[in-house]
Amino acid sequence: MTGALVVVPTYNEIENIEKLLRNVFALQRSFHVLVVDDNSPDLTALKVKELSKEFQGKLFLIEREGKLGLGTAYIEGFKWALENGYRFIFEMDADFSHNPNDLIRLYNACEREGNDMSIGSRYKTGVNVVNWPMSRVLMSWMASKYVRWITGMNIYDTTAGFVCYHHSVLEKIDLDKIQFVGYAFQIEMKFKAYLSKFKIVEVPVVFTDRTKGESKMSAGIISEAIFGVISMKLKSLFKTYEI
Repeated sequence: MTGALVVVPTYNEIENIEKLLRNVFALQRSFHVLVVDDNSPDLTALKVKELSKEFQGKLFLIEREGKLGLGTAYIEGFKWALENGYRFIFEMDADFSHNPNDLIRLYNACEREGNDMSIGSRYKTGVNVVNWPMSRVLMSWMASKYVRWITGMNIYDTTAGFVCYHHSVLEKIDLDKIQFVGYAFQIEMKFKAYLSKFKIVEVPVVFTDRTKGESKMSAGIISEAIFGVISMKLKSLFKTYEI
């Protein structure tokens, strides 16, 4: 088992990707990064290829044929990480909504404190969100409360996308059986880890909305999260539910 890999899905992140990667590689703890790019028209993948020459053996790229969804990007990245023997695998956005410095805190929560999964939580200690309009803050906070109530998970930020997994979690979950591709993917992964009795901890972080590039949020993504959770919970009541 080698060290830690950060999986970063991208679609039109040319304004953020170089700065993000340089920030990650400047951290005191060593992290490798796998960018999973969905054929970005702004040539994000080309910039990653250029940087991979500078960061040989630390920066990797998977290029996909089109915009296939956040969940499938992470699943492809997770499979690559397991095939290449990484012990800790992270998921993180490319737009600086997740502070790269917090990677070390999530890592320590697993490696030093013995947890199987650590979540960069916006809501563990109140509401730690910067630059979002109040309507979006309320929607996100209420969505997490709703998911917590439906699923029974003792997790405050159920839709968080800043996560560290011990490899055993991703080996236990059948990644080919993950149903959702949008932000409900984040809920499903936590729910299946919860059902599998893994040790999950929330690490309070400050979430800062992107200042460059465009948000990928849509009505379809929100709908999938709201209605998908009920379906997921109902299916979990039957022995045939596959983790």
